[in-house]
Amino acid sequence: MIGIYQLAKQVSVYACEALIIAPSGKFCLFRLYDAADNILAEVIRDVWMVRSLISYLDSIKSRDPAPRSRAEILLYPGLWSLAFHRVAHRLYRANLFFLARAVNHLSRFLTGNDIHPGAKIGRHFFIDHGFTVIGETAEIGDDVTLYQNVTLGGTDPANGIAGKRHPTLQNGVIIGSGAQVLGPITVGARARVGANAVVTKDVAEGATMVGIPARAMLVDVTAYQRDFMPYGTPCSDCFDPEKQKLETLQCEVEQLQKRIAALMAERQAVVMPDDDAPLFKERGRA
Repeated sequence: MIGIYQLAKQVSVYACEALIIAPSGKFCLFRLYDAADNILAEVIRDVWMVRSLISYLDSIKSRDPAPRSRAEILLYPGLWSLAFHRVAHRLYRANLFFLARAVNHLSRFLTGNDIHPGAKIGRHFFIDHGFTVIGETAEIGDDVTLYQNVTLGGTDPANGIAGKRHPTLQNGVIIGSGAQVLGPITVGARARVGANAVVTKDVAEGATMVGIPARAMLVDVTAYQRDFMPYGTPCSDCFDPEKQKLETLQCEVEQLQKRIAALMAERQAVVMPDDDAPLFKERGRA
């Protein structure tokens, strides 16, 4: 907004020159037009920045009901981590790697989050709480949420040549606290990774992953249709394919045990015929 006042001051100076210096009034008029264009561009830029900031703060408030105002969100360490990263990423792209690392270390010292300057991050990215690690070749889409102690880690290339080593998170992904997403994998749009899960393979779009190693599970349709699931972890009873397999095996084992018990009972209940009983008795006497 300071730039707007400066441009307005220039306009007033050019207007005074146009009134005082009549022969060069045409030149001053051109200068007035130029200043007006600059003012318009500055206003549009400032309005866009303010609207973008408000939209970002509102997106955080929609995912975290704790703050009572937008001003309170400005104190969040995750917000400042992203602000520092924007600066560090620009320096990184300009091949100013040392300065980019310096900004990264300052951010880590102040916020507790370690985001490599080379990571690509989209709009409305939100780190709730902190202590998150994001690697160099990680790519993050729009409206992605990470909770505390999440790692987007990389794998060590076997040939020693650095390449794509870290995961790609598409739009709307939620990663629960303590989850580890490792390697050059892709987590599909609107996927949820539950707390403390370890993901090492690609995740389908809209899937909910839990466990170590992470596996897909079915969730209630009402929970799936929600735009946001806190911590990416369904708290209600959910269908687990692995658990169903164990329950099926348990039922089969119980049925086998019942059949074995029935066969044993039948075998013990077998009685010899009455006609043959005297014969066996005589043989016993003999």
